[in-house]
Amino acid sequence: MRNFFVMSKLCCWGLAALLATPSVNAATAPRPIVKVGYYEIPPHSYTDKNGRAQGRIIELTQRVLEQAGYQAQIRAYPSARLYNGLRNGSVQLWPGAAGKVELAEHTLESRNTLGEISLNLYYRPDTLTPRFPDSLRHRSLIMLNGYTYSGRIHELLADPNMAIEQHRTTTHAAALEMLLRYRGDFLLDYHIPHQQASKILGVPELPFIQLERIPVRFIFSKHDANAERLRNAMDRAYEQLRAQGVDVRVP
Repeated sequence: MRNFFVMSKLCCWGLAALLATPSVNAATAPRPIVKVGYYEIPPHSYTDKNGRAQGRIIELTQRVLEQAGYQAQIRAYPSARLYNGLRNGSVQLWPGAAGKVELAEHTLESRNTLGEISLNLYYRPDTLTPRFPDSLRHRSLIMLNGYTYSGRIHELLADPNMAIEQHRTTTHAAALEMLLRYRGDFLLDYHIPHQQASKILGVPELPFIQLERIPVRFIFSKHDANAERLRNAMDRAYEQLRAQGVDVRVP
């Protein structure tokens, strides 16, 4: 009888250990890695002097992925390589501008909008307020390397009848300097990076006309087998954080 009770206890302990094992493994299992791509649009997303990804969009993406049960592997790309990565699945996620026509058949978008970015046409104070698009005809326009534009902006730049002379440079500050030095008639740039460039150069923000307000969403590559699952998990996580009172907007 004594042996029976000993064996019963051992069986109970063994069963308890087996039942406990899955929860221990689940708690210690590594979170799935999501390959996140971004391009430089400071202060939203940029690479600091130590080579680390920084910015409000980067922080928000990491927070939402963590809430959803994933971890981020983040890398900066030129825009063309980023788009190619979304087209072939080597980049799973991009927190960026929604509605890119060239990505439509290759990507899914989150149902939640993180914020909006404003695309503006800047001009010098000694220039008359431009009438868009007529004032750009046969004029020169300064833009940033690596940026692409959709819809009417893309069509305008490609229209031979407009004969827009395009000048490209590498940074927002360099683009602003070019305009101030009369090396172009107008500047096409996003509002917050232009504000930051004005502060860096110590000059007042230039007058502008707003061309577009572009929604920012999580963009997922359809060529990732788990794209829909990842999108749904991140949408739920985003909404959970918002319900908890966490600031989940991109200003």
